[in-house]
Amino acid sequence: MQILLSPSKNMVATPDFRPPFTTRPRFQREAERCALQMSELSVEELARTLQTNLQLAALNKQRYHDFLDPEPRAAAVFSYTGMTYRHLRPEAFSPAEMDYAQTHLYITSFLYGLTRPLDEIKNYRMEGNVVLPDHDGQTMFRFWRSRLTDLLLEAVGADDGVLVNLASAEMKQLFDWRRVAREVRVVTPEFVVDKGDKLKNIVVYTKMMRGAVARQIIVEQPAKPEALHGFTYEGYTFRPELSKGDLWTWVLG
Repeated sequence: MQILLSPSKNMVATPDFRPPFTTRPRFQREAERCALQMSELSVEELARTLQTNLQLAALNKQRYHDFLDPEPRAAAVFSYTGMTYRHLRPEAFSPAEMDYAQTHLYITSFLYGLTRPLDEIKNYRMEGNVVLPDHDGQTMFRFWRSRLTDLLLEAVGADDGVLVNLASAEMKQLFDWRRVAREVRVVTPEFVVDKGDKLKNIVVYTKMMRGAVARQIIVEQPAKPEALHGFTYEGYTFRPELSKGDLWTWVLG
């Protein structure tokens, strides 16, 4: 089965752990062209475009200015440092597990499209609603849609036809999701907290569980996604009575 994860806005240029080899992103040329266009924006324009403060805009102005420099670059799965990746714990993967991750895990990116864990990337900031001059008025969501849909469906189809979607909801906009759902089986885990009178989604816990479930798949390499039903983590357990079809629910509490 293939796994889809979101990236993290928290990044590190020189991770503590570096794998023995890295690979080139499938859409490196597209990323470079987008980076060049971003580099031509002023700090103030970047702040508006990325909806961030001037300090972060200045940092990303420098990042895009230096984008073609060979260093520093690092494998995507070690570059992202948010909650999902803390619980994915890729630095603890065995060589066999990393090999599995490299051929079964895809990380979405508004700049790089889709990356494999060992694809070498630069630190960046990009948003899905950004419209670049050379994109004929298309947002990054629209720019990537056909490219990423074909690549994802090819990967899932060449495997067992199952996609475990652990990406955030907005990442669906990078794909023709109706086509994805029509052509392959999509399993979507969700994670909620039992507050007594209602079930609540707490973002930080959801990110934690997405990383943990992805790690479980990579380590255990199950033949069927249903093997995940027995997975428990930090008090979360699978609740079949709250699940519907391939929308599977884990509950804390």
